[in-house]
Amino acid sequence: MTLNEIERALRELRLSGIAATLSTRVMQAQSSQQPFLETFSAMLQDELDRRRSRLTERRFKHSRLEERLTLADFDWRFNPKLPRQACFELHTLKFIGEGANALIIGKPGTGKSHIAKAVAYQATLQGHDVRYVEADTEFAQYALCSASEQTALLRAYIEPDLLVLDDLFLARRISEAAAELLQTVVHQRYKRRRSIVVTSNRVVQDWGKYLGDATMATTILDRLMHRAVMLEFEGKSYRLKEAAARIALSTDA
Repeated sequence: MTLNEIERALRELRLSGIAATLSTRVMQAQSSQQPFLETFSAMLQDELDRRRSRLTERRFKHSRLEERLTLADFDWRFNPKLPRQACFELHTLKFIGEGANALIIGKPGTGKSHIAKAVAYQATLQGHDVRYVEADTEFAQYALCSASEQTALLRAYIEPDLLVLDDLFLARRISEAAAELLQTVVHQRYKRRRSIVVTSNRVVQDWGKYLGDATMATTILDRLMHRAVMLEFEGKSYRLKEAAARIALSTDA
């Protein structure tokens, strides 16, 4: 077979990673007189790398995350009293294997969403199925969906290894339908030992008010907190800091 014929055969076999680097590997082998097994090993690694990269990208898109945030991006110096060690422990993802949850509670702008998204992104890199949800917005839209759409959405919330509910109760009260959805999701994931990360500006003692049902709040918290870690975020707002910096720049200009 000629080189072109080999490349066509590789594409037909869906070995795009080998096909993409074949000519380079051939030149490399010829120039250095590499043993066949060494060359073949490098080509197989090219294929594995391509497949892993594509799989990681699919997991990221499926997660609904819009940013690839990491803990390295986080400015720990701005709020030195944040629970740094607990955040890094969460980032190890051991809690997913244990079917545990995490509640990240605290003031607006202190970095709760950044930590949750960084943990979720790390989970996609480690091969976990992840779903990120802006809680109040998506739960409100759920009530407007058809029955078949609601069934599909409920499955999407229950089945992933990790569900992130970001900014829960941002608008304080949520609708009765949204509250029932939250209770169902928490209950079903609890039975399956699948992890949830919740971020919220609202202390858990007030969740009954925002759900409009104290008993429902107790039921939800009972399952969420049975196997859970709570991280409390206090301090100054990163958003206000950035806004002040922009104002200062425009004033100087």
